[in-house]
Amino acid sequence: MSLFKDKVLLITGGTGSFGNAVLNRFLKTDIGEIRIFSRDEKKQDDMRHDFQARMPEVASKIKFYIGDVRNKSTLHYAMQGVDYVFHAAALKQVPSCEFFPMEAVKTNVIGTDNTLDAAIDAGVKCVICLSTDKAAYPINAMGITKAIEEKIAVAKSRLSGNTKICCTRYGNVMCSRGSVIPLWIDQIRKGNPITLTEPKMTRFIMSLEEAVDLVLFAFEHGKNGDILVQKAPACTIQTQAEAVRDLFKHQSPSFKEGAGEGLEPEIKVIGIRHGEKMYETLLTKEEAAKAIDMGNFYAVPADNRDLNYDKYFKDGDTKRATIEEFNSDNTYRLNLEETKAKIADLQYIKNELVGIPNLV
Repeated sequence: MSLFKDKVLLITGGTGSFGNAVLNRFLKTDIGEIRIFSRDEKKQDDMRHDFQARMPEVASKIKFYIGDVRNKSTLHYAMQGVDYVFHAAALKQVPSCEFFPMEAVKTNVIGTDNTLDAAIDAGVKCVICLSTDKAAYPINAMGITKAIEEKIAVAKSRLSGNTKICCTRYGNVMCSRGSVIPLWIDQIRKGNPITLTEPKMTRFIMSLEEAVDLVLFAFEHGKNGDILVQKAPACTIQTQAEAVRDLFKHQSPSFKEGAGEGLEPEIKVIGIRHGEKMYETLLTKEEAAKAIDMGNFYAVPADNRDLNYDKYFKDGDTKRATIEEFNSDNTYRLNLEETKAKIADLQYIKNELVGIPNLV
């Protein structure tokens, strides 16, 4: 962590799953200070007590700031003296954004604009904005607002001076707050059916640790205006549900070891929800045509042409016709055993299996 030695890092939306993962990764390093910026004082208090109990020797590195990315003045106050920013604050539940799209605009769009303005004004060295696969070919309000967030970040990067701005785009983060696996575990324990929307639906899956890895890769290797994507595997929702059922079926009230499959938790299909896709895209066809292959990652460089559009009308792009998008249907597909192993390796799952409560 020498890049972060004695530096100050601010995480917007820092009480969420990503903020907790960063703290677990960074606190015992040589980083100087981590500022948690969020609007929920209860979650901040819970996080404070959790890290004071688990890491008392380094918990003093965490500083908590009450504020809202919708309110630029609270950001300006929290940004003073900050070296780096991970912008994780977002409304990201698809159904709630569908019903309240302007709330998504206020946080995901205006909040990003406020965050980047405050960071540039404060002379922050680097800002990494966390985005989502739903921003590629968006069909729902959440994806549309995150796509605009990316456009804002790229546009700001052209005039950001010494502040580097990059975006990271990734798929479903397993066991993050509001994700489906904790819901399924709860359903199994209550003896209820496991509900899924459409068995053939595919989703990229990654761990919180991998999400942090992507952000750190962007920080170290991204260029101003880049969108960075990890080459994540995917699985069907049916496979993911079966994997969780196999891991937790012994915690179902109706399951008895050796009594046969009939007593296993039922999987119930409820149909596709508002704004859901059958598969998600991490790189559009248009982005894939100019993406730079960086091993386990792709970088999509910013289009830094100037505002004189006329000179670009004469030349087209013949390469684009032969390029495929990178989506959850054409990436590597995990089978049941591979999915189960990936899920079982998560610390959240290990805790749940032995009865240790998780903060997120």
